[in-house]
Amino acid sequence: MSNRPAVEPVPVGRTARRLEWQFLPPHVRTLIADRCGSPVISAASQGGGFTPGFASVLTCEDGSKHFVKAASVKAQRMFAESYREEFRKLGDLPEGVPAPRLLWVHESDWVVLGIEYVESRAPRRPWTARDLAATLDALETVAEQLTPAPEGMELDPFSDEFGEMVSHWDHVRKVSPDLPHLEDAAALAARFGEATPGDTLVHTDVRDDNVLVDRTGRAWICDWNWPVRGAAWLDTVFFLIGPRGDGLDVDAVLAERPLTRDVPAEHVDIVLALLAGYFFKQQDEPVPPASPYLRQHQAWQGQVAWAWLAERRGWS
Repeated sequence: MSNRPAVEPVPVGRTARRLEWQFLPPHVRTLIADRCGSPVISAASQGGGFTPGFASVLTCEDGSKHFVKAASVKAQRMFAESYREEFRKLGDLPEGVPAPRLLWVHESDWVVLGIEYVESRAPRRPWTARDLAATLDALETVAEQLTPAPEGMELDPFSDEFGEMVSHWDHVRKVSPDLPHLEDAAALAARFGEATPGDTLVHTDVRDDNVLVDRTGRAWICDWNWPVRGAAWLDTVFFLIGPRGDGLDVDAVLAERPLTRDVPAEHVDIVLALLAGYFFKQQDEPVPPASPYLRQHQAWQGQVAWAWLAERRGWS
């Protein structure tokens, strides 16, 4: 916000404070090795993201590689439930969706997921034109394959899951009452019901640490924990906050890409206002001990979304 110092982006690929392989209980390590079919000889923890659950690429004695996630039901209840939601959603995705496949699941005192390993890298940061295009291509495939949203997923509408974000502008009124165009932005956000309805599965959390780029340059979308039903273009706008913050001309992208080129400009602004209010509130929440960079990331995203919205609206 204009009355706060500028926020730096979080360190790329180094935001997560995760469980490491050697600290998993012996019975969980044994279970994973059995499901992988060979003893595990090395584990590379995934440093991106903002959750403390185990998430590692495992290399086995037979040379095979496996991506495994795990969380304790007792000690990490919220994250175990998140992993449950992920395997439920992954299992219902059709084959054409660019997402690593769910291979196996274990549920007891730990929730453990075996997910297809993809030989890949994270997108370059700052975002490059090539990685940006690959990710947008993937989002267009997602929208094509997941419209209408699969019936078995029983997804809530975007309005049910995110409607409360309108009230986050009340927090902004309390902490930054002099923010220019505050009431204009709050009024825009309150109109989200005009812009967001649809029958597409919306991932809601596409950012660089949830994208893989394989050796052919194809992008894969990961972490399908909390999708909703909504407009097919929403994920594209959510995703473009990161590239905008890296200096790319994302309005030119909106004008070119098939999912967004016919979306009314007012609808994009409504969604940006909704997101800005959300991030402005979340940045002031306590920093979770297991996710030290989460609030900084949210503050940066809010800063970028607000600057983007203000530029589009001609607000000084």
